[in-house]
Amino acid sequence: MPNLSQKQLELSAIFAKACRSSILQMTTNAQSGHPGGSLSCIDYLSLLYTQIISKTGEPVIVSNGHISPAVYSTLAEMGYIPKQKAIKGFRKIGYPYEGHVTRHVAGVWYGTGPLGAGISAAAGFALAEKYKAGIAPDAPSTSTTRRVFGLLGDGESQEGQVYEMMNFAAKYKLDNFTVFMDYNEVQLSDSLKEIMPIYPSKLFKAAGWEVIEVDGHDYAKLWDALQKAFTVKGKPTILIGRTIMGYGVPFMEAEGKKKKATWHGKAAKQEDIAPALEALKLNTQEEKQLDAFRKTVQWKPDHKKTPKPLSKLPIQTGTPNIYTPDELADCRTAYGKALLDLAKFNKNIVALTADLSGSVKTDYVQHELPHQHIEVGIAEQHMVSLSGGMSLDSIIPFCSTFGAFMTSRAKDQARVNDINEANVKMVATHCGLSVGEDGPTHQAIDDMGSMLGFFNTMQIEPADPNHCDRIIRYVASHYGNFYVRMGRHKIPVLTHENGEIFFDENYKYYYGRCDVLRAGDDITIAATGATVCEALQAIEKLKEKNISAELVIVSSIKKFDTPLIDSIKKTKHLITVEDHNVFSGLGNQLASYLMQENIEIEKIKILGVQNYQLSGTAEELYDAAGISSKHIADAVLALLK
Repeated sequence: MPNLSQKQLELSAIFAKACRSSILQMTTNAQSGHPGGSLSCIDYLSLLYTQIISKTGEPVIVSNGHISPAVYSTLAEMGYIPKQKAIKGFRKIGYPYEGHVTRHVAGVWYGTGPLGAGISAAAGFALAEKYKAGIAPDAPSTSTTRRVFGLLGDGESQEGQVYEMMNFAAKYKLDNFTVFMDYNEVQLSDSLKEIMPIYPSKLFKAAGWEVIEVDGHDYAKLWDALQKAFTVKGKPTILIGRTIMGYGVPFMEAEGKKKKATWHGKAAKQEDIAPALEALKLNTQEEKQLDAFRKTVQWKPDHKKTPKPLSKLPIQTGTPNIYTPDELADCRTAYGKALLDLAKFNKNIVALTADLSGSVKTDYVQHELPHQHIEVGIAEQHMVSLSGGMSLDSIIPFCSTFGAFMTSRAKDQARVNDINEANVKMVATHCGLSVGEDGPTHQAIDDMGSMLGFFNTMQIEPADPNHCDRIIRYVASHYGNFYVRMGRHKIPVLTHENGEIFFDENYKYYYGRCDVLRAGDDITIAATGATVCEALQAIEKLKEKNISAELVIVSSIKKFDTPLIDSIKKTKHLITVEDHNVFSGLGNQLASYLMQENIEIEKIKILGVQNYQLSGTAEELYDAAGISSKHIADAVLALLK
C-alpha cells in the first residue's frame, strides 16, 4: 500500500471529528448506549473506511458490537445510511439502528453483541475469502485474496471463544485477516487491571499471530501498522491499538485516562455535550472535504435482501444413496456419505467438526476432499460462529458435533446466527438416549427444545438412513439455518408392508413432511427419529390384540404436515414417541398445535424421557425410559381402554 499524503491523513481526522459528534448525539438522544469505546476506536475506523473500504468494500466485522454508535456514524459519513435518521433513531423503536451492531443497517456484514462470537464470524469471512479465491484453507493467501478486518474489544478477549478463534486463525494461516484490538484498558464496570488483567500481546504472539502495537489515535502510525500487516504472510495479524476511552471529548477522555469505566455504557446529558459538540463542529472547508471525498467512494453496500428461509439454492444434490432392508445402518453414516456427494458436486460446501470427524462421519469428506474439511479442535462455540461468517460469504458450512455440545455449549452462537439469518447447517449426532453408555452428560435429551425458540432455524430428525440421505440433500439446497439431530446406534431400514423400501429413490423431502408408514383406524402413533422403529414393532404386537394403529413419521417438531393432522382427526386418539424429554419436544409441541388449531382429540399420551438415565445400551435405555416397543404397545392398550 502506498504512503498517505498529509491531505489523506487530514481527511481521516475530519471524518473522525464528524463521527465523534454523531456518537455523542446518538447516545445522548437515546439516553443509552456506549459512547466511551465508540470514541476510542473511531480513529481506526475512520482511517480504515476512508483509505481502504471506500475502494475495496472488503468485509469489516465489529465483534465488540456495543460500539454501534461508532459503526453507524462511520457508515453515515460514508453516505451509506442517512445521518440524521441514524442519530434520531439510534436505539429507538421503528428504526433499524439497534443498540448493538445489526445487519438491518446497510454496510454491516454480521450483527454482533454477545462478546466473542463476532470475531469468530470474522475469521469465517476470512476463511471464506480464501475458498472463493481457490486457495486451500491452510495455504497462504495471494495478492488478490480479499482481506477481512475484525474489531475486537480488550475486555472481550477474556471470553474463551476469543482463544478458540486465536488458535484457529493461526492454524489456517489466515494472513488475509487483520484484527484491531481497542486496547483502552477499560471494560464495563472497571479497568482491566481490576476486573481481569490480560496480556494480549503475549497471548497472540504465543498463538502464532503477528502482533503490532500502535498508537490507536495517530493516523500516520496506524497506517504504517496496516502497511506492515499487509506484508505478513502465513499468519494473521492483530493491531493492538493503545487508545483512551472517550478520546476526543474532554470530560470523557479525562475519565478514560484514569482507566475509569464512567463512560463505557453511560450516556451524557445534553448540557454536558453542548461544549464538545461546538468544538467538534466542522467548518465550511472541512464540510467541503468530506463532500468531495464521498463523491470518490468506489464501493457502496449491496442492498440485496437475505434469501428467505427455505428458498431454493443453486446446489447440485446428486443421486440419493439407497440403503437396503437387509442391512442395519446408522443415520450418521448416511449423513457422512450424503455430505461427501454434495461436496464433490459443490465446491462451496464445506464440512466442519470439533475433533469428532470419525464420530460424526465428516471423515468421509476429510479423507477424499481434505481441502473441504475444516477441523476446529475442541472449540464448538468458535465452530458455530465461524460457520455463520462463512455462510454469509458464499460458503455453505455443515458443522457437526454431538447434540449435547451443539445445543448447550454453542447455543448462544447458534442464536446469533439465527438473528443474522445465516445459512448454517448444524448436524448433530449422538442425540438422545441412543448415545448409550456415555451416560447423561452426553445424552442430548433437551437439544430440540434448546433450538425451539429460534425464529430462523429449522429443525429436522430423520427416521432411518434413507430418510437421512434425502434430508441432508434437501438441507444443502435450501437457504437457512438448520438443526438436524440423529442418534448413534444402527437401526433397520424402514419398508412398506410388502417389504419395499419406504424412503426410496423417488422420495422427495420437504420441510415438515410427515409420512404414514402404516395405516390404521383406532389410534395415531406419531413418532420421530429412531423411535419410529420401536413404534413399528409395537404395531405388530398390537395386531395380535386386534388394534389397528396408524404410524406417522414426524420429521420436525416445528412444522406439522397434513397426513399427521388428518390421521389425528380420523382416530381422535394420539400417542407421541420421542427420544427426547417430554417438556420441549414432539409431544409438547404437537399438543400445543392441536389446541391452538381447535383440533378435537379424545385422548393423548406423550411418551419420552422423563428423567436423566444411566449408562447402558440404547435398547436398555429405551426400555428404562419407557419408549421401547413394549412400552409403546402397553401405552396404546391403556389409552384405548
